[in-house]
Parts: sequence; C-alpha cells; structure tokens
Amino acid sequence: MAQSTAKNVSDKVVSALERRIAAHARSAETEHKNTLRTSLFGAEEDFTARAEALRQQLRSSIDSAETIRADRDDLT
Repeated sequence: MAQSTAKNVSDKVVSALERRIAAHARSAETEHKNTLRTSLFGAEEDFTARAEALRQQLRSSIDSAETIRADRDDLT
C-alpha cells in the first residue's frame, strides 16, 4: 500500500484531527484514513458497507411468523 505525508498542516487542522481522534477513540492513522476515505468517497459508501455487514449479522433462521403463532396459541 502507498504511504502519504502532509507537510505544513495548519495548527487548526491538527487540533481538529486530534479532537476527532480522541472523540472516536481511534489511532491517529485510522482516523486519518477514515477522514481521507470519507472526504474522497463520501460517508455513504462506508455506511453502506457497515449496514450490510450488520444486516448479515442480524439475520436469523427463526421464522417470526411461527414464533408469533406459537405465542398466540399459548395464550388461548
């Protein structure tokens, strides 16, 4: 993978990055990568990938209709 260095970055930008690093509890490298990715490709791309991964984790083999029927039958 390529490496990138930014020189002569203003104190204001550095301070903002440091606050973001602390707020997200990430390493400086991870926060820099995420900031660049989001600014170049938009937050939607990252969000879409994370949302799909979460959907895959939450999928269940249980049929909710069967569960509802069983609960209803127990009440009668």
